[in-house]
Amino acid sequence: MKDKVKCKRKLKDFILKLCMYLSATIIVIFLVGLIGYILYRGLGNISFKLISTKPSLVRETIGILPNILNTLYIVIMTLLVVLPIGVGAAVYLNEYAKNKKLVRAIEVATETLAGIPSIIYGLVGMLIFVQFFSLGTSLVAGALTLVIMTLPTIIRTVQESLKTVPDSYREGSLALGSGKWRMIRTVVLPSSIDGIVTGCILSIGRIVGESAALLFTAGMANELIGILNAPMPNQAGSTLTVALYMYAKERGEFDIAFAIAAILLILTFVINMAAKITAKFLKKEEQK
Repeated sequence: MKDKVKCKRKLKDFILKLCMYLSATIIVIFLVGLIGYILYRGLGNISFKLISTKPSLVRETIGILPNILNTLYIVIMTLLVVLPIGVGAAVYLNEYAKNKKLVRAIEVATETLAGIPSIIYGLVGMLIFVQFFSLGTSLVAGALTLVIMTLPTIIRTVQESLKTVPDSYREGSLALGSGKWRMIRTVVLPSSIDGIVTGCILSIGRIVGESAALLFTAGMANELIGILNAPMPNQAGSTLTVALYMYAKERGEFDIAFAIAAILLILTFVINMAAKITAKFLKKEEQK
């Protein structure tokens, strides 16, 4: 009887492991196939002229330099606003808030907001930032819209990371005479730096890949703005994802669209690696 039970358990374990490995293999195959196909179709169409010039109907040239710069502007502006707010909100909810029912209600609200389609954020951003605050169709309006979109992700990711910090760390710091804020700043936040970086990476992925919301708020202009030309705040500009949509859907130039897709993959990889390297550097500095 015992042998039959053991055989059944082993069979169940084998089937579960087989399903797990099979699922993981299928996901990896799809991921590698997708990335490989995009790079195969896109890398051959990337040229120095494409990434160093702007498009011109008069000269009949195609360039995506404005789109690359606009993407970087959007990423930087969004992170500069959303990271302090998101990390601060997570710290308050996990370390200071006493009303557990209110905290739970806020957690449910942030989880709900994280699942709202981006097109709705685009419409809200157009009504609030573009029209009500009179920012017009600009990169600032697009960045503020993306702040609202990515804020729930930052809050929930950082909050869950803060929960993993052992209470003994907090108690030890307080026992040595540290105040609560000093304890959070010197012990809790450095111990949860991995979660903060994870939230940052997830936010960057959503920022770089967003197009629907930016169509309504940031616009589709292809002019060089910011440091290289006009003042940035009141200028409209299209990011790489918006340009990808325009070249693929509106113009039917799929070679350029695949080139932009390959550049997006490379840009996202570089930014994510930079975030991880920064996290390791901050950890070493805190350990010193």
